Amino acid sequence: MGSERVEMRKRQMQVHQEAAASVLQARHRMGNTPTNASNACCFCWCCCCSCSCLTVRGEDETIQRTTFEHRTEGTINCEESPKPTVEDARSWAMSFEKVMKSAAGRSCFRQFLRTEFSEENMMFWLACEELKKETNKTVVEEKVRQIYEDFISILSPKEVSLDSRVRDVINRNMLEPTSHTFDDAQQQIYTLMQRDSYPRYINSSAYTDLLKSLEEPPSEP
Repeated sequence: MGSERVEMRKRQMQVHQEAAASVLQARHRMGNTPTNASNACCFCWCCCCSCSCLTVRGEDETIQRTTFEHRTEGTINCEESPKPTVEDARSWAMSFEKVMKSAAGRSCFRQFLRTEFSEENMMFWLACEELKKETNKTVVEEKVRQIYEDFISILSPKEVSLDSRVRDVINRNMLEPTSHTFDDAQQQIYTLMQRDSYPRYINSSAYTDLLKSLEEPPSEP
């Protein structure tokens, strides 16, 4: 497993480098920068430039970022989330959509993902949901930057696994960030969880133990 993960990281790094080179070449041919040139460096592919805009934040942006990080971290313990009814928990076995539409379902599934070292998939999906609710342009740009740094950058320990096509889409979208910058990536991660992690969760002891605990009558005082 370890060697496979290392090889995957190497392939992803190669894709990043090729995409970064293509963007730089395109900008050079144009002889100028995008219309939002003042922010262009903040949304470069590698997010590793040393420009002051990455290190100097206004007080308002710092507060927004802290709030955003708190929301995307969320609850990781199933017991700390709203307790599902036995009917709700049983319905999760019917479809992945029912899991994701339930706050308790997302929390319990996320706890399972954590045991498989893939919790970042749920974290990324939730961050994208929060981003799509935002309408303030400045806040959107800050959230887009933070999501990229947390989940897309190859330098992040929470990098999610995306194919080269989706990374190319992100690369283009980062030049003009919006609340839908990561839509393709979010859908790909949703599909990955649905096809890969969800079947294992439904067949796991974590899910069966949850059902048993909900079906058991409350103990006598």
